[in-house]
Amino acid sequence: MANIKKKKGVIGILTGGGDVPGLNPAIRAVTIRAIREGYQVIGLRRGWAGITEIIRDKKVDNSNNYEILTENEVNKAGRTGGTFLHTSRTRPSRVPKANVPAHLREQYADETNDLTPEVLKNLDYLGIDYLIPIGGDDTLSYAVELYQEGVKVVGFPKTMDNDVPGTDYCIGFSTCVTRTIEITNSLRTTAGSHERFLILEVFGRYAGFTAMLPTMAGAADRCVIPEYEFDIDQLTELLTYDRSRNPSQYSIVLVSEGAMFKGGKMIFKDITTDAYGHKKLGGIGDLVSEELKARSAKFNNGSTINVVNQKLGYLVRGGSPDAIDSIVPMAYGNLALDLILQGVHGRLVVLKNGRYDNVPIEVVAHSSKAVNINKHYNTERLRPSYKRFLMKPLFIMTSELE
Repeated sequence: MANIKKKKGVIGILTGGGDVPGLNPAIRAVTIRAIREGYQVIGLRRGWAGITEIIRDKKVDNSNNYEILTENEVNKAGRTGGTFLHTSRTRPSRVPKANVPAHLREQYADETNDLTPEVLKNLDYLGIDYLIPIGGDDTLSYAVELYQEGVKVVGFPKTMDNDVPGTDYCIGFSTCVTRTIEITNSLRTTAGSHERFLILEVFGRYAGFTAMLPTMAGAADRCVIPEYEFDIDQLTELLTYDRSRNPSQYSIVLVSEGAMFKGGKMIFKDITTDAYGHKKLGGIGDLVSEELKARSAKFNNGSTINVVNQKLGYLVRGGSPDAIDSIVPMAYGNLALDLILQGVHGRLVVLKNGRYDNVPIEVVAHSSKAVNINKHYNTERLRPSYKRFLMKPLFIMTSELE
């Protein structure tokens, strides 16, 4: 039995960026294994914000910034979706003047401020020996910065888009695909009842995996993705053809939020950006819907085809994790502790070719991951292309570009 009386060290854990199902199981896995191995686990609240905003004074209440985790707490939370530690898109190396914590405003008064020195001091103040950030490429890119400053980091890949490089799988992806298929199938009855096009906007800023996999599974007839600029006339003609062949006279297309019309640009809700410089996407589904309706008569003997238009958004992000997003986070948590017990850091725990592994965490800053158009997307049919499945990873097309 592990010696749990003598503390070996302190592990800090945080979740950053968008919430996904599977975060709480990951926190649970790390905490339970760590405690049994003799470590204390500190949950850093609200992503990088919590560790940035700590006031280094024992008399000050920092409960909004961190907490000591227990087995009872994480066991209860581990069955649920979201993250009980909460999250944010804070980037400590680029904090706008207005967002600098009150107790630091005299020292950091520039329009944009690097609070990394405070983060390093706060990690030392809490006595954190190893830091486990769970996030996408944005959250992990700052983890790389900390690692280069000497912090012992072991990262987890998390994002519904499944586009963190270095791994075939990111926490949250399976549940996103499962929800997308379920909701699409639920909306078939409405599309069929009214004999319409069904247009569903799904996640995917730079990578189209969340549109490709449900389409491959039969949830949709076509999909348009960020990696390929699509022709709207071609899409209209294909969907009209699909509708004519369907006894219920409807057809379905999944539209990645980052998809672009041929010769066009990404569609943004407004010009504001988050801490990592990303504008908020939104509206491509609406534009596709308008154009499909307007052009449909051209391919339907002069008769306009109406549309059902739905943005899935948070509907696929909320709720409990599916089986894969319960099992993979458990494995990632134990992989991380295996590394820590060996004194290894600067790694990203991953799934590669069906096996658990780890890679240098710098991979998130030096490479990218997207759908390989030549291998996996039929640009004439605007849908996934697949022929051979032998020795493919679980989700077929989820490796980096070759």
